[in-house]
Amino acid sequence: MTHALENYGLILLFVLVAVEGCGIPLPGETALIAAGVLASNGHYSIESVIAVAAAGAIIGDNTGYWIGRIGGRALLRRVPLIRHEIERVLPRAERFFGKHGPKTVFVARFVAVLRITAAWLAGVSHMQWWRFAAFDAAGSILWATVFGLVSYEFGRAAADAITHYGFYVVGAVAVVAVLGFVGYRIRRKRRRTADAAHHDDASPDA
Repeated sequence: MTHALENYGLILLFVLVAVEGCGIPLPGETALIAAGVLASNGHYSIESVIAVAAAGAIIGDNTGYWIGRIGGRALLRRVPLIRHEIERVLPRAERFFGKHGPKTVFVARFVAVLRITAAWLAGVSHMQWWRFAAFDAAGSILWATVFGLVSYEFGRAAADAITHYGFYVVGAVAVVAVLGFVGYRIRRKRRRTADAAHHDDASPDA
């Protein structure tokens, strides 16, 4: 994954995250972690990594939503194992997304199974699009920021730990994001100071 990102850059990150959001199980989160690590080594700016991942997540999730909303029910009715249960299950799904849809969509990016299925199911259940879009955008931006900054500042192991514990860290991700941002700003300021000092030392005396 890291080698592919080195060769194909942020385009691959966008594609993997977006296609995963449509409902196809691809390693979008792994790509974000790898890109964050590469950013810490100077391959990309962390701002670009976060922006590309967030954009891919939002576009992919909204695509998955509309696929589910427009053609999802017809597709489910063609699946032999479940087609006889659709009419009984769908009203329950609609009630669930009517009541819990916003928070489900928001945390979906942090939970592996929901990350692939939530957008599609929200569309099939006819969750109001504006509600889906608002909470999906908030969750996607937070997800990209947290995993991008954590992998940038603390490396792959820390980001993988968040992936492993999934839902249980959602309540703490805002704190992690703030700490990561502060650390990033301090690190950037130190780099600028060091570069300025190096420039002054290299300049000829007046």
